[in-house]
Amino acid sequence: MFTEIIQPRFLETDALGHINNNTYGVWFEAARDPFFRLFIPDLDAKKWNLVIAHSSCDFLKEVFYGKEVIVKTAIQKMGNSSVDLVHAVYQNGKLCTIGKGVMIHFNHETKKSMPIPDSIRYELNKHLFTKSWPLTLEELEIITQ
Repeated sequence: MFTEIIQPRFLETDALGHINNNTYGVWFEAARDPFFRLFIPDLDAKKWNLVIAHSSCDFLKEVFYGKEVIVKTAIQKMGNSSVDLVHAVYQNGKLCTIGKGVMIHFNHETKKSMPIPDSIRYELNKHLFTKSWPLTLEELEIITQ
């Protein structure tokens, strides 16, 4: 499981006083950096071999400016060329938002998916989360200790 701590910015706050729903896609993208590094260690865009095929988000509680959020990211399942990622956003120890992203290992020249190499699959397996998702932050901390 990957963990990213994000400081919500004032510009991400909407007229209703909470973090705007469009912000979560940006946060989930930032939380995927450790995942990206398994495929492209130096994050060189010229070597990029991933595309996103699906992205979704469910809003459970409001998130506010001025208090950090914790984004937990785990691998829910792997296919031959795809990886299903799940995200959970916590603020003040409470689960606020959950999301999903499906990434495809992709060859941009042929415009086709390609199998995930065994060496990367081995590393991805370390972040496979087989329990029910999402969990409270307290449950995640107990499980991942």
